[in-house]
This record gives sequence, structure tokens and C-alpha cells, in this order.
Amino acid sequence: MSSFTPTSAESIRDPQAKRRAQLRVFLGYAAGVGKTFRMLEEAQHLKRQGKDIVVGYFEPHGRKDTIAKTVGLEMIPPKAINYRGVTFKEMHADAIIRRNPAICAVDELAHTNVPGSERAKRWEDVQVLLDSGIDVITNMNIQHLESLNDHIFNITGVRVRETVPDWFVKCATEVVMVDATTGALLNRLKRGDIYAPEKAQQAMENFFKESTLAALRELALRQTAHELECREITEMPELAGELSTTSPRQEKQEKEVRDRILIYVTADPSTAMLIRRGRRMADYLRADCFAVCVSSHHGGRRSVTQDIEGIQKHLNFARNLHIESRILEGHDPAETIVDFAHRNEVTQILVGRPKKRSLLSRLLGTDLVLRIVRKARDIRVIIVAERRRSQVQS
Repeated sequence: MSSFTPTSAESIRDPQAKRRAQLRVFLGYAAGVGKTFRMLEEAQHLKRQGKDIVVGYFEPHGRKDTIAKTVGLEMIPPKAINYRGVTFKEMHADAIIRRNPAICAVDELAHTNVPGSERAKRWEDVQVLLDSGIDVITNMNIQHLESLNDHIFNITGVRVRETVPDWFVKCATEVVMVDATTGALLNRLKRGDIYAPEKAQQAMENFFKESTLAALRELALRQTAHELECREITEMPELAGELSTTSPRQEKQEKEVRDRILIYVTADPSTAMLIRRGRRMADYLRADCFAVCVSSHHGGRRSVTQDIEGIQKHLNFARNLHIESRILEGHDPAETIVDFAHRNEVTQILVGRPKKRSLLSRLLGTDLVLRIVRKARDIRVIIVAERRRSQVQS
């Protein structure tokens, strides 16, 4: 088991700031590795220490060993929500806040709430608990991390629909990887410890192939190691405090050489993949990141150069990933994008490869991607093509 323990940037900047509630995430790579079991084990440990802890939501999945771990823990009853004649049970955030425990255990962080719920996602419910001063311990799988969505699709053939923004996980006080070998996990599956026999067989033919599990496990281990490395790099100068000998001039130089990434936003569906790629690159490079589209004026009327609804959806998606989003004014998209990039010291521009690029447009020099490349000069332009394979909904 490995973990990383980031420190809130706000608390570093302001030691007198009010204590922020703490978030602890148990991260796995597949169902059945023991995330919920480990979370409840931690809840029992905290209770023995005299902590005021409740279980805000628990999904048993018929797993007897996991259910046994809830014995003696206070359970907050879920909220019943009727949707299309069917009653669903969701975490009752308001009831938890009224109870006001010190700590709350919440199962399945990436869960999407049923329509009619106060918030769309369970991680948003957890954010409300944290804002209310309640510490939270929770769990999720690596495939639910938003920036990895395309990578997971390439590994599994499954397009994961329930995701958690990277920034939310990075706010955690601690992320603990709950690990199990692929062999041990497959043995649990065959014994019926994870799913009922009929579902287990289907799982082994699809998501629970050994090669797929091995790739997911490696990804989870790499992600945890990367976060640990980032935290060590980030925290060491801060911990040095007054011992730091960095001069203002050196700090300015370091800021000037930092990578800055620009993502060109269009209405094309592949833009979501481009945004996730840019977010992940920015995290790895510790770079600033912009998501930018171009709007123009025709006959005195303002019009976005592509479909407005599609672009707005992508800009909102970028904002959800904490990417600064801009709508630029200009008649020439290529010139407008590159001008913004130069003025903002952008080092890399990400653009999607159009599905259809005519030979004539390339010969006449009207191809947008080629024009961006030619105008960018010293800025690196990365052209990203969407990888295609049969898609399974999840």
C-alpha cells in the first residue's frame, strides 16, 4: 500500500487560516481490490480512538466480509428519491450536516446521483460536507479520474461516464492506494466474492481480463507515484521557509521558463479528449493552462466561429477541470490564437486534427491547423488525433 499526503496550498500561504476539513481517498484499480473494506476498517479504527464518525453512504454489493465491517458504526439513512416511478436511495448530505459528525465515511465517490437530487455528483455532495467542516474518508477507482478518461478507453474499450475532476482528488489530504495482485483479484472474482457467478463470468470476458487489469494496476501505481513526486517537489521549498535563498530575480526567471499550454476549443466532440490531454500535460509539467475559442463579428453581429452550444459545453468542461477559459475576438482564428499565445508566453498549443482536410485547402494555405503551425514559429504545436475503437457505454 502506498500513499501521498499533499498539503493545502491555502494553509501554506496563510498559517492563520481556518482549518479546512480533510479529505482522504482510498484509490483502487478495479472493483474488488478492497477499497470499501479498507475505508470501513479505517472507520472502525477511528471509532476505537474515540472519534465521532458516521457512515454517510455504503453500497454493500452483497459482500459479506465488507458488510461485517459496518457493525457498530452509525449509519446515516439515505435519502429516497422517486424518478420515473422508481425509488432510488442517495446519500443524504443535509442529514449528515445536521448530525454534524467529526468524520464521515462515503462509499463510491464517482457515483452519479439520480435526476432530482440536489447535486449531480456524489463528489459534489462530499464537497458540501467538507465545506461544512466535516472530514471525509471515501474511495474510487483510477478509471474514474477525469483526465485519464481517454487512456482508460484505449485500455478497456469502455467509455467511463462517472468521473471525478483531478483538482478535487488533488485537494485530498491523503490518497492511499489499495492494491491487490491481478491473480488475487481474479481468484476473488471466481470465488464469487466480488459479483454473483453469472455476472462474474461476464466480467472475466470483458473488463476483468488479466491484461486489462494489469494495465489498470500499473496506471494506478504510476499515478500515485507521480502525485507523490509532485508533492515532494512542491512542498520542499515551502518547508524550507526562511532558509530559502532564491532571489526575486531567480523567481522571475523560473516563472518565465515555466511551460504554458493553450488548448484550441471547437465544437467538435473530440475537443473533450483534447481538454483532458491538456489538463494532464499541465499537471505533469506543473504548467499554466488555457482553453480558448475564437469569436468573430459579421455584419455587426457577434458569432462564434463554430457551433455555440458545443463550444459552451467544452468551455464549461474545461472550467470544471480548473482550466482558465477565454473567448477571443478576431476575424482570423489562426492569427487570433497565435497572437494570444505570444502575448501570454504560451509554450505549447494543442489543436485537434480535423476529420476531413481537403488537399485544396492545404495547397491554398487556408487549412487552419497548418496556418497555426506556420504562424506559431517558436511555439510548439501539438496536433492530436482522436483514437477510435468500438465504444462500450458505462
